Amino acid sequence: MSRYIQVPGLSLIALLLSMAGLAQNIRGRVTDSTGKAVPFASVNLINSDNNRIIGYAVTDAGGAYTLPVPVNIPVSKLVIQVTSIGYKAVSRPIADVHLAYDFILSVAANQLKSVEIKSSRPVLRTHGDTLSYKVAAFAGAQDLVIGDVIKKLPGITVSSDGTIYYNNKPISNLYIGGDNLLDDKYNIATNTIPQGVVEQVQVIQNDQPVKVLRNKVMSDDVALNLTIKKGAKMQMIGQESVGAGLPRNYDVDLNTMLFKDNYKAINYLKGNNTGSDLTQELVAHNVSNHEQLIDNYMPAALLSLGTVNNPALSRSRYLFNQSGLLNLNNLFKFRHDIQIRVNAWYFHDNQQQEYSQLTTIFLPRDTIGYYETQHNRCRTDLLHTQLTLNCNRDRYYLNDALVMDNNRTAYYSNLNTNNAMVEQVLHDKPLSFSNEFNLIRTLKSNNIIQAYSNVSHSAEPEYRTIGPDYKPAIFNSNNQYGQLIQQVNIPTWFTTNYLSLKIPSNFITQSFKAGFSVQSQKLGSAFNVAQVDNKIDPVSDSSMNNLSWTRTKVYAEADYDLPGTILQANLSLPVNLQQLNYSDSRYTLNKQLTRIYCDPLLRIKYQVSAENYLYLSYNYRNQLGTIEDLYQGYILKDYLTLYANSAELIEKRNQKASAGFCYRKSLIMLFASLNVSYDHLVADKIASAIITNSLQQQVMLPYPNATGSWMVSGTASKYSFTLKTTFSVGLQWQRTRSVQLQNDQLLPFNTITKTGSFGTNIKAGEQVAIDYKATFIQTASHSAVAVSANHINQLQEQVSVEYNPLTNVQFRLSGQHYFTRQAGNSDLKYFFADGSLKFKPNKWKVNFELSAVNILHVKAYRSFDLSANMFTASSYSLPGRIVLLKVMFKI
Repeated sequence: MSRYIQVPGLSLIALLLSMAGLAQNIRGRVTDSTGKAVPFASVNLINSDNNRIIGYAVTDAGGAYTLPVPVNIPVSKLVIQVTSIGYKAVSRPIADVHLAYDFILSVAANQLKSVEIKSSRPVLRTHGDTLSYKVAAFAGAQDLVIGDVIKKLPGITVSSDGTIYYNNKPISNLYIGGDNLLDDKYNIATNTIPQGVVEQVQVIQNDQPVKVLRNKVMSDDVALNLTIKKGAKMQMIGQESVGAGLPRNYDVDLNTMLFKDNYKAINYLKGNNTGSDLTQELVAHNVSNHEQLIDNYMPAALLSLGTVNNPALSRSRYLFNQSGLLNLNNLFKFRHDIQIRVNAWYFHDNQQQEYSQLTTIFLPRDTIGYYETQHNRCRTDLLHTQLTLNCNRDRYYLNDALVMDNNRTAYYSNLNTNNAMVEQVLHDKPLSFSNEFNLIRTLKSNNIIQAYSNVSHSAEPEYRTIGPDYKPAIFNSNNQYGQLIQQVNIPTWFTTNYLSLKIPSNFITQSFKAGFSVQSQKLGSAFNVAQVDNKIDPVSDSSMNNLSWTRTKVYAEADYDLPGTILQANLSLPVNLQQLNYSDSRYTLNKQLTRIYCDPLLRIKYQVSAENYLYLSYNYRNQLGTIEDLYQGYILKDYLTLYANSAELIEKRNQKASAGFCYRKSLIMLFASLNVSYDHLVADKIASAIITNSLQQQVMLPYPNATGSWMVSGTASKYSFTLKTTFSVGLQWQRTRSVQLQNDQLLPFNTITKTGSFGTNIKAGEQVAIDYKATFIQTASHSAVAVSANHINQLQEQVSVEYNPLTNVQFRLSGQHYFTRQAGNSDLKYFFADGSLKFKPNKWKVNFELSAVNILHVKAYRSFDLSANMFTASSYSLPGRIVLLKVMFKI
């Protein structure tokens, strides 16, 4: 097998080396006499025969440099010269290009006088892979937290869930003073850190947080770093607010922060009943990438109250809540680069929701509709703790993270479906823990070894009751009864472990990995009827599951990385042997499955110029189904949907390809990107749905089918120095071809979605600021055999005006406009208005804010949703007008 891996690997090496143009690199580090790194030092490679400079590099923030060496000059004639303002120049001849050349600079006796450059343009500094925005140049008088400023930076966009994109690429992490305090839960920082304590927002391209792997393996990640002002590092920071208002509303935010070099902390207590969703601060933005990396997908909750669609509104517009969040994040730094981090939170919430929904399914011979109204209540308690030990040195990396989650959620629903009243109660109690250990070390030979281990356990007992007398003809032989009881749980043990060896050289880094993983699960479920005499009977002979599942995988992988400055590339050739065993004695099921898969991945990034690059990626991935695709006993997933499966496991083959171009011209603050991607998924089985006016039933059938999706997107952002305005535009076109099997009819669908957006942020002097954003979405779904085609056009507009007539008086007025058009229905038009007044009395240390949300008192909202041949019209109750008076102060 190694011969098959080496052939494509060596072919790629030959191709990449022919494009690289340089034969080898010299690496080293520049420090001063105290051992502190010297950034931005000039490193020149000089030919001693004619004293000409033939190579050039600049040290990064850690003092490191990589100096390219031409192939046609003898090593004996080469000299390295290092210069930096304020230090004496140092030179050193080269003896061996494979050695590291470190330099220690001494302070020069006569330093240059400092020069202050004043400019009306915002400060934007570019150095290597790092782009730095000066926060003060973009911040407005009413921007409270750093997230308010990040949204205004040219080249950066922020989605509704807080995900940050740089040039249309999501960031991998957000650092604070260079430290990872929050992992990828960076909404905590963007929603809490005062913008006034942040000096710069830095965009780090090709981010590689593990020092051992820098300049050795390819990284195309983009991260942000918040640099803290020197004065703010020396003291505790707090931006507190307490508010109360009508009708019986409250909003509390008490926090303390500290950003010293050896200790960083963000600790706060928040609570409100104004619709502010505190769970948005707990979003892990890259959790799906981590699950795919270790190949362990946590089982999703199987039961729900129904098929509620969230409206295309800001969540604060429709959320009835009573929330509280205690969030503690503390990082301690010790000698020898050792860090200990504690992240913990407790979240409590009571929510209510009232909605009605009409669902229409268009079939070739029929049109089926469901009408439902629900009044829902939800009580949630979430407890999360994480303890992390980290040591990150130039030749040694250790990270161990222990995570525990204990959650409790109870749902209560009064349901009216097609004029039948039923009650639902659902209890969901997920519990999990995991430990991830990662050790990377450089040997004396400069080879790198890695040991990785991940162990986890999860369980999620779910218990739901529906009744009384819900569809007795279907579930109880047309006899009256008390309740339907559905129980399900999938306890899961998982571990993956591997060893790897990386062999770096001047040209390419070879990596070889071998390991194994084991996943053990048991899906247990029971679907019963509680009779009027309290006797518990199974709904049918096929309403229970006791399915056991074990997946054992042995894997090996060869990787080839070219971490060049002009050309970066990675070829990954993983091979795995999977052994599956699953059984359920109740259905005489006992099967084994053995598969060998190879899932190659290729990534290429070519630097067209200092700031612009092309990229290309291709991934072929084989996927086997999960235990959730195999249970043969019926599970009532919601009151409308009864699921069961066949005994055969679904197998999928997925191909993904993408290409793009990223353009940046920092001098004029212009950013643009163009991306094209294709996703093709082939499966050997299909879900067959039988849909009636009272219930939907689904089973898996052996029928090959495919889904294909093309997407083209482009973004552009430009800052106008004359107008002090940021303009941004975005376009996206996506076409998806899929197939569904409903009521024994094969239905092919072609869905096309077009999205366009425009935004501008105007800073008219020190007194006026205007924000505007518009998004247009057009969705069309067609089928050659469906009853009709569906089209939906949606327009969303947001505008805000800030006026600051005095230094201690600030006004803000904002509005949101929503427009929806769908053929055959009346147009939907909604407008929401908000306003606020902030006042700071002279010589007082507190601010006052009077705010009004939903001034026009909109109490109901309707929306349309389109998916394949399903059209949904929903109506939601809204909280209405909220008036709040806040007292704000700093510590």
